Amino acid sequence: MATKTLEARFEHLSMKDEKEAAGERVYCKPKGSISTAASLSGLGSSQSNSNRAQLLKLALQNTNDNKVNAMIPASPGKGTQGALPSRDTDENGSHRGSVLNNQAPTMPKELHLGMFEIGKPLGKGKFGRVYLAKERSSGFVCALKVLHKSELQQGGVQKQVRREIEIQSNLRHPNVLRLYGHFHDSKRIFLILEFAGRGELYKHLRKEHRFPEWKAAQYIAQMAAALKYLHKKHVMHRDIKPENILVGIHGEIKIKMVAPRAGSENYYTEKVDLWSLGVLTYEFLVGEAPFEDTPIMTQRRIGRADMSVPSFVSPEAKDLIKRLLVLDPEKRIPLDEIQRHPWIVKHCMKDGKRVSGPKDGKA
Repeated sequence: MATKTLEARFEHLSMKDEKEAAGERVYCKPKGSISTAASLSGLGSSQSNSNRAQLLKLALQNTNDNKVNAMIPASPGKGTQGALPSRDTDENGSHRGSVLNNQAPTMPKELHLGMFEIGKPLGKGKFGRVYLAKERSSGFVCALKVLHKSELQQGGVQKQVRREIEIQSNLRHPNVLRLYGHFHDSKRIFLILEFAGRGELYKHLRKEHRFPEWKAAQYIAQMAAALKYLHKKHVMHRDIKPENILVGIHGEIKIKMVAPRAGSENYYTEKVDLWSLGVLTYEFLVGEAPFEDTPIMTQRRIGRADMSVPSFVSPEAKDLIKRLLVLDPEKRIPLDEIQRHPWIVKHCMKDGKRVSGPKDGKA
């Protein structure tokens, strides 16, 4: 299909999605419904069902690890806008040796929209829309986030977006959503993101109302590990909430990072993430945020750290919440101690080893 036709159809999908999603959250539907993903590849209708089924299969299976290198240019050529980083760099930024050089002769020197089959919308934020996508040559499944330059300009966040992209491009942690690369055209910026197969954590929390303590503890342990990594890199998140956390295909959490913000927020320290982690812990266990009240009363209650933890929350979990929701930032429990806290150890450690994934069932 001609590139212009693909561009036109993609633009049509973006605008249609914007109209349908205006004023409401758009979630990734339960995994069985990803098969409704619409292929914009221009293939004949007789092949489209097959392509959608294949995209569903790839999205729900952990096949990307073997395919990511197949779509990575060995070295950015002129015009390459955000070459894809190698999986051969571990979460601490160390290189483990790469096989990219063997694949380099067949790799494109430039990233562009025509490399991708675009599927269904996955979500919509203030400045961008996210789509399920598949890189054509490798079958690599990802999420493609589209930011419109005009909207970024109107919001005054162009520099912030550039900085956020630069920061996230260098992050490697299993609980931080990966940014594989980016490119742009005259109107839009495209971010190639890791696909989190189970969608927004917010959706799961609303469905369950509140999480059992074993699940909440494992999520908070993963959050603490991710924040410890980010803070070591001198990166603050500043916007931790269920809507900014995704769930991977194996049930692991993935923190979303690219969230443009207008204005300067230099007065924050990394301790702000500890407060947010306390709010998140409370919300996981209770089903609603602490300090919930009218807007004015909420501010007053926050200013006094005025909240009560329901009796059904265990003493260990209550202790952690109260040690995080401390008005003096310097007195909040540090991340190292969170990882060793009795509540975390109880639900996340067995025989001295960290438990990965759900346990047999109930809190």
